[in-house]
Amino acid sequence: MKKRAVITAALVAGLGVVTLDATPAVAQAPTVEAEVATAIVDRMPEGSGQAFAADVGEVHAWMRITGAEGATIHHVWIHGEDEWSVPLTIGSTSWRTWSSKQIPPEWAGEWRVEIRDDTGNLLEALSFTVG
Repeated sequence: MKKRAVITAALVAGLGVVTLDATPAVAQAPTVEAEVATAIVDRMPEGSGQAFAADVGEVHAWMRITGAEGATIHHVWIHGEDEWSVPLTIGSTSWRTWSSKQIPPEWAGEWRVEIRDDTGNLLEALSFTVG
C-alpha cells in the first residue's frame, strides 16, 4: 500500500510540474516587410525606390505582414507637419496589403510612412523623397 501512495504522489507532483510549465505563450510582434513603389501589380510592388520625380502623381506603401491576423494596422503618411492615417485590416496570418497617396508636384520633399499597430507601436518606417 505504501508503494501505491508514493507512486500516486509522484504522479500528482508530475502533473503539478506540467501545469506550472504550461504558461501562456507571449505574443510576438508581427513581422513586416515593406516597400514604397510607384505601382502595385498582382499584389506586389513595382517601381520601388527611395526617390521619385516631382510628377510621380501617386506613391504606394506596400507591406507583407505575418502574425497579425484580425488586427488593424495603420499606414501613417507624414510630410512636414501633415499626417494621414490609413487603417488596414489584416485578414490572415500572412497578408499583403498597401495604401496609396496622391502627391502633387508642390508636395515635393521628404516623406515618411510609419507602419503602426492599433496601440501606436511602430512596426516599420519607410522614408523617401519626392522631387
